[in-house]
Amino acid sequence: MARLKYWLRILPLLLLSPLLLAVAAAALALVDLAALIFRPRRTIHEEPADNSAASVVIPNWNGRDLLEKYLPSVIEALGANPRNEIIVVDNGSTDDSVQFLRERFPEVKVLALPENLGFGGGSNAGFRAATNDIVVLLNSDMRVDREFLAPLLAGFSDKKVFAVSCQIFFSDPARLREETGLTQGWWEGGSLRVRHRLDEQITDLYPCFYGGGGSCAFDRRKFLELGCFDALLAPFYLEDTDIGYLAWKRGWKVLYQPQSKVYHEHRGTIGKKFSHEYIQAVLKKNFVLFCWKNIHEPKRLLQHLAFSQAAVLLSAFFGDSPERANAAGILRAFRQLPSALISRWHAHSLAVVSDTEAFRRPLGGYFRDSFAVLPAQPSRLNVLFLSPYPIYPPIHGGAVFMYQTLQALAKLADVHLIALLDYPHERAAHEIFRPMCASAEFIVRVEGKPAQFGSIAPHAIREFQNADLEWLIHRQIYQKQIDVLQLEYLPMGQYAEPYKRLSCILFEHDIYFQSIARQLPTMSGAQKPMAFFEYLRALRYELRLLPKLDRIQVCSRENKAVVVSYLPRLGPRIDDDLRAGIDVSRYAFKPDGREPNTMLFMGNFRHVPNTEALGWFARQVLPLVLEQRPEAKLVVVGSDPPPRHFFTRENSAIEMRGFVEDIREPLSRYALFVCPILGGSGMRVKLLEAFAAGIPCVSTRLGAEGLAGEDGDVCALADDPAAFANHIVELLDHPEKAADMARRALQAVMHRDMATMTARLAQTYRASLAAKRG
Repeated sequence: MARLKYWLRILPLLLLSPLLLAVAAAALALVDLAALIFRPRRTIHEEPADNSAASVVIPNWNGRDLLEKYLPSVIEALGANPRNEIIVVDNGSTDDSVQFLRERFPEVKVLALPENLGFGGGSNAGFRAATNDIVVLLNSDMRVDREFLAPLLAGFSDKKVFAVSCQIFFSDPARLREETGLTQGWWEGGSLRVRHRLDEQITDLYPCFYGGGGSCAFDRRKFLELGCFDALLAPFYLEDTDIGYLAWKRGWKVLYQPQSKVYHEHRGTIGKKFSHEYIQAVLKKNFVLFCWKNIHEPKRLLQHLAFSQAAVLLSAFFGDSPERANAAGILRAFRQLPSALISRWHAHSLAVVSDTEAFRRPLGGYFRDSFAVLPAQPSRLNVLFLSPYPIYPPIHGGAVFMYQTLQALAKLADVHLIALLDYPHERAAHEIFRPMCASAEFIVRVEGKPAQFGSIAPHAIREFQNADLEWLIHRQIYQKQIDVLQLEYLPMGQYAEPYKRLSCILFEHDIYFQSIARQLPTMSGAQKPMAFFEYLRALRYELRLLPKLDRIQVCSRENKAVVVSYLPRLGPRIDDDLRAGIDVSRYAFKPDGREPNTMLFMGNFRHVPNTEALGWFARQVLPLVLEQRPEAKLVVVGSDPPPRHFFTRENSAIEMRGFVEDIREPLSRYALFVCPILGGSGMRVKLLEAFAAGIPCVSTRLGAEGLAGEDGDVCALADDPAAFANHIVELLDHPEKAADMARRALQAVMHRDMATMTARLAQTYRASLAAKRG
């Protein structure tokens, strides 16, 4: 029976909601068309505010007990300056608040309103009555720190500042700090999303999405110019978010000042006067009205309408969610459609930047890009180096490239490192970077979005999609005054942004879609269709991402040719000689005096191409070698080696050494290096290291891609098992021939010395910045 009553109540709204949304869409489109034709624009006034004194405005409704408890802290904080004033705006209270204030706190100005105008209406009356340029708006349930005012006022030294928000603590220190004053806003699922962030690394002024209405200072003239808090959103909630967003679209700034501390008895007024259900109903209505007033880009507005209708259906069938619209909320918003249209016209007249820009500018990176004074040629570069994998010890090729680049780059620029680690114990090893880099941040186990077969984003990208990581990147750009983002591997490319004056550069350690394509022939069963789907997603994603970057670094001319074959216009932006190198001086060249009849294979076996290569060599090549050289032995070095049962049968000719502290020891010891790589992309660091150490090499052509062109020049090349085995035996039989080839390989690797390459890398950074800032 209860279920039947539910559907009888909800069904009319469910059927009506598409019509309501369609009518709203048509009306909003008409306002936008009129704004496009008549182009209403208001002149921007940006006179510097007098920040030597403040007016504190406290709206009150039947909050006598709260005023008695918290007002003394405000009086004490403002007492040092006689020009400061406190205005309590009474919203028609019936609890003798006005009489109490006049008797107990005669120094406080009381503005008694005959009726309750709500939070927004009462606050607006206080702003109009204030005599100072800076108005601090406080909730009646807010206790302030004695020194809270000076940091707020100091934030208004820039004439573009609209508001400066306090840092909020709860009166109960044990309560989870879900409200901090450091606000963040973004667009997701066709709606505005907002949250408060807790970030103790932010200790001074920092951009935020909006200033909380009950704990924030405002430039009074700007506040009045924006039209004050909009009555559209009465009786409460989102008025502060709305006016903060208007300020960003006006080209102004909203800042957070953590040094200004206040203490909040959360919902001390609203939570006691209204039910939870009523508060949620107001929130749902106001989130819809926010979009109808403020979102002017057609694409976002269409998203809002489509997602709203979908949310109505989801809420009806699966229950309400705080993040979803429902039919009742749409109906309540529709009843205010005429007022929303007036507010939308007003918002059009104020806007000087787009919705996209307004959502971007409160982020640290975009704020720096938009407002900071940036020289075309900084005296010393600030580089943010972002790695999705552990770097030290350098147990895989990418780690070698990154580690040795960091060593060389830190001498030429101030490098700020963010590295993602797999396990907490890896932090200790990475402490090596703190004295080397200007700063270093290590994050363990970033939780990305889960794999979804139907997702259009590749799994390798979703695995590293993380809002906290994005926040950290923006914070570092702002606080460390970053000029260049050096993004390692394709998954980190998603954190490149279309900055106007900062450079985003990606090092493609391999071409991801090409790497998958090369593995497809060796796959079978259900694994292959899944991999093929990932290939299609990767191809689409990679070709869409790369044009957004200022420069792209690849390992070799072959890698560059692959990208250019799909995106010819990117040719001038691709560098193939800046990152795939090593510090040659670290390796002792030793072409002879090695253990006879030994072969070395090394690699990180979490990397699938290395595991496949070892399996192919052990099963198809090694038996052919042993037929001619029964005493031959294969030594396998590298972390996470496969178990013994990985090989089809026990083979005494294989020695599994696993991880070694210094790879130079096995490189200087054994007779031959084998690189039987069959898949993947990029350049094999193992071959660069082998060339530098003087160990003769036998490789597949794919394994030596970018390093060896002719068989026997710097490396013996073969792709079928018999030819590969014959090369091994020949070099074991003729060590002098092997030594000559090793000497030629050394000359080749000298062109990829990391110090020389990194000097050129820094030059490309400067050229990129000059082009963007010149």
